Amino acid sequence: MEKYIPDIYQKSIYAIDYQKLASRGIKCLLVDLDNTLVATTIKKPNQKIKNLFHDLKEQGFRIILFSNSSKHRLKPFGDELEVEYCYRAFKPRSKKYRNIMQNYHLEESQVAMIGDQLLTDIVGGNRVGITTILVNPVSNHDGFFTRFNRMYERHILKKLRERTLFTKGKYYD
Repeated sequence: MEKYIPDIYQKSIYAIDYQKLASRGIKCLLVDLDNTLVATTIKKPNQKIKNLFHDLKEQGFRIILFSNSSKHRLKPFGDELEVEYCYRAFKPRSKKYRNIMQNYHLEESQVAMIGDQLLTDIVGGNRVGITTILVNPVSNHDGFFTRFNRMYERHILKKLRERTLFTKGKYYD
């Protein structure tokens, strides 16, 4: 069950203590797009996201949008936010996580994955030993495949709560 437990759990991307991450040695943020940054229907980042990403880059973070979505979906966000992106990441598989760490000469301790799904973002990040950060979804509307993941996720969350390993809504960093 440990593979489902995030290292950090916060309400949203705006509630994360990024200075604390930097003090822990995190240099690279892999950030999921759909329902982590924006709802699946949104086509461009809003000013609040632009400001956050600008501030994070100013703090020295490398930010990479890291999504199972297509290049067509990610490119407008990457371009507008002026960050790199990795599309069709096939989370929770570890290959693209490892590729990024190798290509940018990063250790596991220097990378964090921020996402809204246990089964993709958290399991994938935990598999490769990076810091995992779970945030609540920004919307209740999910894509087709994500709806199936959410059903399974509810079952996992129930088991984690019963074993007092993780409780949704009980934030920590």
